[in-house]
Amino acid sequence: MEAVSYPLQIPKNVMALASLRTAEEHVDESTALMQLLFMGAQDYVIELYKKGRISLSRAAAMLDLSTFDIIAIASERGIQIGATEEQQKKSRETAASIVI
Repeated sequence: MEAVSYPLQIPKNVMALASLRTAEEHVDESTALMQLLFMGAQDYVIELYKKGRISLSRAAAMLDLSTFDIIAIASERGIQIGATEEQQKKSRETAASIVI
């Protein structure tokens, strides 16, 4: 992943979270801040996908992850990806009823 520098003022409460993460995860503050930023980016991209604003492959590309990773992240957040169980059942029934 390519990185760029960006001047930024960070709220004190976010810095406190970064300090907590630094102590808990044994990483430096810069890494903790990047991790927190990425977590927020994941939430935003998953929300865009959930709303149908972007495709699964686009979500994966935006986060530099695989589509399987996106599905796993969404699943962890309780977001249904793809057809529901009921939709899959109806699809199988429809396919079975088609006579060629």
